Amino acid sequence: MSPLISAAICTYQRYDLLERAIHSLVGQTLDKSRYEILVIDNSPDWQLSEEFAKAYASIENLRWTIEKTPGLSNARNVATGLAKAPLIGFMDDDAIARPGWLAAIIAAYDRFGSEVGVVGGKVNPIWAEPRPSWMHDELLGLVSVIDRGNESRVLADDEWVAGVNISFRVDLLKETGGFNVGLGRKGSGYALLSNEEVDVVEKIKQRGYAVVYTPEAEVDHIVDGDRLSQVWIRRRVVWQAVSDYLKDPATVFERAPRHWHTVYDFVNRLSPRDRSPRAFFTEINDAELFRTQMAALYNYTTVLLTGFNGLEED
Repeated sequence: MSPLISAAICTYQRYDLLERAIHSLVGQTLDKSRYEILVIDNSPDWQLSEEFAKAYASIENLRWTIEKTPGLSNARNVATGLAKAPLIGFMDDDAIARPGWLAAIIAAYDRFGSEVGVVGGKVNPIWAEPRPSWMHDELLGLVSVIDRGNESRVLADDEWVAGVNISFRVDLLKETGGFNVGLGRKGSGYALLSNEEVDVVEKIKQRGYAVVYTPEAEVDHIVDGDRLSQVWIRRRVVWQAVSDYLKDPATVFERAPRHWHTVYDFVNRLSPRDRSPRAFFTEINDAELFRTQMAALYNYTTVLLTGFNGLEED
């Protein structure tokens, strides 16, 4: 029988984590004949990749592909091109799918009908270290923790699903040009570009298709200790601003004056000695104040990217 869904994992030099991700897909409740597993390995050591692939050669519904062109967006496009199923679900190599993940995704497409182009689900954190007290709930999305309630539903325009747990109709991905290779992570992760999922989801929505969230499609996602530092969160926020600018510079220019006012308000809340660039880099233990600091840092970055466009009156 033809597969109903392709489950894709794009990986880069994280074979220790990849093993758990693959085994979570092997253990799906869906019959093996009804899904395939695609591993797209972007690691630079191709010989090492071939060695690791041998460990999974006995898994009949798994295909391992070495992709020499770096970049998460490109790897996802490769997976889309290889998919034999009409649906494709993407999961990160540091995630673990719950046994009913694929079955729940298929059920959501069946339940909501042909007008649904994207389905995503709940992402539970596996904290590598205890969650910091300064990690505000509103910042959890920065580490791909998603919980939009216990009911399956069509998402509002301002809601989104995470790339660690997202699925698409394959034909729509191809028709919209797939993932923008100018966005998304590449290689070692020094540049934290994102928005590749946001970009393609918006294109699909513009064609009249809906995005559905279904909590039954669950994955557990490792939140590495490196991401539980204020230094990393600051980097993530700055790169989010850059990603938003690259995706839609016109909107960023339009919003820059409003962003400046929020920066101004935040800085003026601080003591005089902190009313300088250090306002954005001071370690803060209070969760609400840290959230406000990150919002101000995001807004300050967008203002810089636009060259203080439209701020002459200030």
